[in-house]
Formats: sequence, C-alpha cells, structure tokens
Amino acid sequence: MSRPPRRPGPSRPVDAARAAALEVLRLVRTEDAYTNLVLPSVVAKAGLDTRDAAFATELASGTIRRQGTYDAILAACIDRPLRRVELAILDVLRLGCHQLLSMRVPAHAAISSTVDLARAKVGQGAAGFVNAVLRNVARQDLDAWIAAVAPQPASTGSRDARLDHLSVKHSHPRWVVDLLDLAAPDDDLDALLAADNVPPKVTLVARPGRAEVSELPGTPTPYSPYGVVLDGGDPARVPAVAEGRAGVQDEGSQLVALALAAAPVAGPDELWVDLCAGPGGKAALLAALAAERGARLLAVEQHQHRAGLVCRALGGRPAGPGVAGVVTADGTRPPVAPGSADRVLVDAPCTGLGALRRRPEARWRRSPDDLLSLVLLQRRLLASALTLVRPGGVVLYATCSPVRAETGDVVASTLRSADSVTIEDVRPLLPGVTDADGPVPDTAQLWPHRHGTDAMFLALLRRGGGMS
Repeated sequence: MSRPPRRPGPSRPVDAARAAALEVLRLVRTEDAYTNLVLPSVVAKAGLDTRDAAFATELASGTIRRQGTYDAILAACIDRPLRRVELAILDVLRLGCHQLLSMRVPAHAAISSTVDLARAKVGQGAAGFVNAVLRNVARQDLDAWIAAVAPQPASTGSRDARLDHLSVKHSHPRWVVDLLDLAAPDDDLDALLAADNVPPKVTLVARPGRAEVSELPGTPTPYSPYGVVLDGGDPARVPAVAEGRAGVQDEGSQLVALALAAAPVAGPDELWVDLCAGPGGKAALLAALAAERGARLLAVEQHQHRAGLVCRALGGRPAGPGVAGVVTADGTRPPVAPGSADRVLVDAPCTGLGALRRRPEARWRRSPDDLLSLVLLQRRLLASALTLVRPGGVVLYATCSPVRAETGDVVASTLRSADSVTIEDVRPLLPGVTDADGPVPDTAQLWPHRHGTDAMFLALLRRGGGMS
C-alpha cells in the first residue's frame, strides 16, 4: 500500500496515520488491548479520512502480525540485544520495518517519517538511533533478510531446524509452530503459517427469518448458505447489519452453528443451549435457526460484559423469538436442569491459534503455560454439556484451534470417561466441505489455507448411544 507522508512544513509535523498506528501498538503492548477493537477509536480520535485510516490499519495490524520476523531482522542490525532497547523505540522501529519491507512506501519516505515519529514521541536521541537502524534495514528486501536471519535448512536438516526457519519466516512463536506442525495435515505447515499472515476479508451472515442473503453486498460464501464475503467498505453501513438482522461472522463460525442445527435428534426439539455464548455470533445464528422451528435458545456466558454483547447480538433483548434468555453463569455449573436440552453447543475457550489471521496480537500474548489450564476447562465444559442434554440429544464441541490437546484429545478423553455417549460423523453436516478430516475419526477440522475459514474444529456427541 503506497502512501507517502504528507509534505512536512517548517515544523515537520508528525504524520497522523503513522502516529495512530504507533498508539495502537502502545495500547496492545501496555494494556493488553485487541488490535481490531482499539483501531476504530484511535482512528476516530485522530480524525483520519478513509485513505489514512486504511493506511494506519495496515501499518498497525501488519506490524504486529510480522513482529517476530522484524525482531529477527532488527537484532541483526543492532549491536546489543533487543531486550536492552527501550520498548517505545522498538515499537517505532517495527513500524519502520513494516513500511520498508512489506508496504509500497518509498524507503526515503518510510525512514524520514519514522524518524520524525521517534523524535516527537520518544525524543531527539531516539531519532538518530532509529535513523541509523532503518538505513541498515533498507539495505535488503524482505526475502533477502529472511534468507540471512532464517536460512533454509538443507533437505536432510532436522525437524528443529525446519521449524526454526518457519518460525522466523512466518513470524510465529516457536512453540506455536511446534504445535501447529503436529496438527497440520501432510506437509501443509508452510501454507498454514503463510495463511495466518493474510488478513481475512470481512464475511457477513444473514440471520434466517430476519434477513435475506440478497440484501448483503458481496460474493456468496462457498459453504454457508447464509454467508457473503463483503466486497469492501464498512460492514456497519450495510443496513441489515446496522439493524441487527445480519452480522459479521467468519464462515467457519457459521458452519459450527449450522452443523449443530442440522444434526438429527429423536423426539422433541425445543431447547437449545449455547454454553459459552460470548460474544454472541453463533448464538444469534442459532437463535434465528431455532425460531424457524419453534425452538428456543438459552445463551449462557460467564462474564457479565460478554453476556451484554450476547444480548446485543440477539437484538438487544434477553428474550424474544427463538431466545429463551441470556444467563450470566459459569458453563461448568449452568442453571439448566440435567437432561433438559435437546441441543448444546460448547464453543470452548481455547488458545485461539486457529484465528491468528484476524487476531494478530494473539500469537504474542499466549504462552505454552496457557494450554494445560484451557484443556482442563474444555473437558469440564464438555462434561457439563453432556449432563444437560437429554437421551437422543446432541452436543457439538468446537474450538477455534487446531491444537490436538484442545481438539481430538479432549474428545477422546471424554468418550473414555462418559457413559452412554457416542461420537457421530460431523462431516456430512458440512455440505461441500472437503479435505477436512479431524485428528480423530468422525471429527472435522477446517483450515484457513484450505477452506478460507478460521481453523475451527468440530465434533458431534450424542447422549444415549444414538438415535432411537
């Protein structure tokens, strides 16, 4: 994306778009903010027009996404360890790297504007340092730098050497690359990591009975009959979205809700439960599907602020057509009578390593220590769901992660310990989806590089040993 800085006046004002991007990096680093959530407010506060807002968005998101690669390059250009570089200066340097190596910004513009930014936001001393480092970075393009700091291992090289290379090349923490290598099918790891660095297009969903797909501008999604890939522009300006009759939702997320709704059940089909409903995208689609059948959805969410988001996604009301209510409660101890639900969704909290393309900061925020506590929670949530569902009813377990400890291992452990529970093939409930075999039989795993979705995992369990 080419965008030279505004021509500076005598006082050399700081470019507003670059300053906004730097502020996003600061908020993500110091306040654990989410890039996609803070960008709109930062852009609005800076008063950026559409062109500048797009530049700031790409600069901030792209810099955070490629941070690992840029840090490896900066380490080769600085004569001391990066840990000894002031973090505020490191933020500025990363922004400069992204402009030089991954955006269509002329080198002189990228360097001069970034030096001005360092001078204004950090200090005069920082400006000289930034200038010297970025001039060094500008000596080579991105491919040449990757070849220098992450040399390709020989064909006979070890697995560790291969993963080390891919970690730097694709800007993923090494521990994440290791987990994804164990999960990725065949030799897809390089393609998967590359896909994580491609920002996804905005996908909309028309909520059945409330909106028609024809109302949504864009290209129909290949698998979900209710989805559209937005051609461009602000989704909030689409009338159906602004009115809550449609929403922004990844196609993989849509398929989770559709699979649960499509699973056959014997007997009554009246109460559906979303056990981890926040922020409400799947709940809204499920409620719309339930309303068409005379069923109702109960949304359970542990955190009050996320329960509020669920209410908003459901039209601003805690109850209504297709909605039994929104309850703030722990999904491991839900206020629902055992055996009372016909369908239960467990969209479990997870590492989120299947959605790295849309959450650029997630790869740097998680740690290997998170995995054990999440797996224990996932097992408890799935066990809770199985107590809620009646004989003949179904539970769909889903994660936005392909990591085997969170997917197949949780399902396999549950099947070993649960009585009268069977697994059923979920893949027929995903019409048109191919190459999606999960890590254990009868499960499904979606992939960004194969299906264009987040890496959603799906498993269908039935209480009572099957349909009667």
